[in-house]
Amino acid sequence: MTAPINRAEWRDALYVTIFEHETPGGKLFDVVLIGTILLSVMAVILDSVASIHATYGTTLYLLEWVFTALFTIEYILRLSCARNPFKYARSFFGVVDLLAILPTYVSIIFPGSQVLLVIRVIR
Repeated sequence: MTAPINRAEWRDALYVTIFEHETPGGKLFDVVLIGTILLSVMAVILDSVASIHATYGTTLYLLEWVFTALFTIEYILRLSCARNPFKYARSFFGVVDLLAILPTYVSIIFPGSQVLLVIRVIR
């Protein structure tokens, strides 16, 4: 029977997977993340075509929330395992990660702010 993993070990393992790109886990994480980003961008592009939006608007809206949830989880995981979470949050990549998810949440609070959703493409 193995001993339970403690918080420091869990954070270190997560850090290696998310931030270390030369490890097998890090490479897999990057490939999955890039694939998710590409799918998200494809959904944004498709949603910008009026005829596709008219037919698949509800599905694309649902996908937008799925991608937002996934990117929110990723952002929270990055903050939770970063050596200095506040430094990461203020870094270029931390700000980009936040800007990628923020417009979807803002559109709930401020109706009519859907125009900000174009910022999603920075994902």
